[in-house]
Amino acid sequence: MQKSKYLLANERDALWGLTVSTVGYEEIAPGDPYPTKGHADGYYFNVEKGRTLNEYQLLYNPEGEGLFSSAHCQEVRLKAGDMFLLFPGEWHTYHPLEHTGWKSYWIGFRGRNMDDRVRAGFLSPEKPVYHVGYSSIIEELYRSAYEQAVEEAAYSQQVMAGLVNHLIGKMYSLERNIELGKNQQQVDMINRARLRIRQALESDLTIQRVAEEMGVSYSNFRKLFKEFTGLSPATYQQELRLQRAKELLSTTDLTVKEIAYRLNFESPDYFSAKFKAKMGCKPSDVKK
Repeated sequence: MQKSKYLLANERDALWGLTVSTVGYEEIAPGDPYPTKGHADGYYFNVEKGRTLNEYQLLYNPEGEGLFSSAHCQEVRLKAGDMFLLFPGEWHTYHPLEHTGWKSYWIGFRGRNMDDRVRAGFLSPEKPVYHVGYSSIIEELYRSAYEQAVEEAAYSQQVMAGLVNHLIGKMYSLERNIELGKNQQQVDMINRARLRIRQALESDLTIQRVAEEMGVSYSNFRKLFKEFTGLSPATYQQELRLQRAKELLSTTDLTVKEIAYRLNFESPDYFSAKFKAKMGCKPSDVKK
């Protein structure tokens, strides 16, 4: 069984930053021929020869197994719960295993939003496969995109662009958390450290002391903390202090100087400079 929809996007849609060209779903039973028929020109491909697209495609296989390979990725086995990303201009091929078949969703898209993520290194042809496990949220996002495509209401491209962004973010987040969660002791340590920092914003607690309390070296603690949160522990502490400063400025009669020292900034001037860089205005402006 295969259902698919192909879409057009106008120049105005492209200015949104991402447009969707195709969305679909298929179920391949064990022993069924593959690929299925009914694909538009440029999408159907010979498994042995592979193909190259002029767009991105994100596929999710909640059931079954298969094989995938591309110009930057040697053949890998796709398991149930895997997502894989196809890149424009990148040769690739894939298919379900004959004895398992698979259940697969796909969505094709293009736009500068996605190009920016690739340039920033969040997504890469060198790592096209993501193991996210079974996710009812991901399945529902694909189903919603297909319903929007079939309905093809006015401005449906903008709705589908949002669904694609949600899919990519969910994929990225789920896999990173699965990887980080493989060592539960490290996850627990970082969570304890975050709570310790959050509860001590108005003290002279140093990151070196937090690392000592967690029983690890400062360099190892900093590396693990940044891998888990995306921020260094010092930056995490400073940004929490700046958020706390904004609350104090808005809800108390404390002066800028008093808040700076209360939150252990080096000086009022240093506090003001950091606050303006983060919030876009001076502490005195908030006070007013």
